[in-house]
Amino acid sequence: MAPINKGDTSIMGYEKRLKPWIVVRLLPNLQRVVMGRFRSWSDADGHLRVLKQLLPAAKLTLVFDPID
Repeated sequence: MAPINKGDTSIMGYEKRLKPWIVVRLLPNLQRVVMGRFRSWSDADGHLRVLKQLLPAAKLTLVFDPID
C-alpha cells in the first residue's frame, strides 16, 4: 500500500508494524523484490513454500523487519 501523498507515510508505517514478516525475492546485483508482507511467521513460511514450488529457480528468503 502506497502512502496517500508524499508527506503522509503513517499508513505505510502502520502496515509495516502490523506485518513484520517479509518474503523477499533476491535478484542479481544485490537487488530485491518484496513478494509479500505477513502478520505471522507461519503465514509467511506457507507463502514462501508455495512460491518455491511455483518459481523453483528463484532465490527466495524470509525476513523479519522490526519497526521501531
